Amino acid sequence: MNSDIPLKILFLAADPSDASRLRLLQELRDIKERLRIAKEPGKFQLEQQESLRVGDITQAIFDVEPRIIHFSGHGTNQGELYFENELGQIQSVEADALAAMFELLVEQVNCVLLNACYSEIQAKAIAKHIPYVIGMNDSLGDKAAIAFAVGFYKALAANRGVEEAYKFGCVEIQLQGIPEHLKPVLYVKKNS
Repeated sequence: MNSDIPLKILFLAADPSDASRLRLLQELRDIKERLRIAKEPGKFQLEQQESLRVGDITQAIFDVEPRIIHFSGHGTNQGELYFENELGQIQSVEADALAAMFELLVEQVNCVLLNACYSEIQAKAIAKHIPYVIGMNDSLGDKAAIAFAVGFYKALAANRGVEEAYKFGCVEIQLQGIPEHLKPVLYVKKNS
């Protein structure tokens, strides 16, 4: 990768009005701060799409052409992720649907981070196509979700790879004294 071209990260956030409120803007602010103080200024370009509707997903990806996609929001124990409909209310998307989309993005996307409860089911499905996918194997509190994101991007900003950044994200949860450090899971695509 050409070092003059910034690594593009797309932060997608959905917090439907009929779901419990999340601190997504706090998570975004903390990620921005970690990338701002990166070892190599200008190495990262963070774009964001908030109040994400299902129809916005592919358009945001086409517009930004990210290498890393970070979704922050709600997930269900059936493996669905919540996006928003036109009224700002829950519209769920099943794992197979997102996996089908990511199958079309294998040449572009290197890492997907699903910072949402029960997103492990989605992560497994997406990992059939994308090299690195992180999901959560249970419900996850806001503090743990934000701590994981901070640790992950702090490590990326220090020129660590995705696998090591994942470990630093888990450690950041532990350092904050939050007992949820085993909830993030990393899937690495096997080369066939």
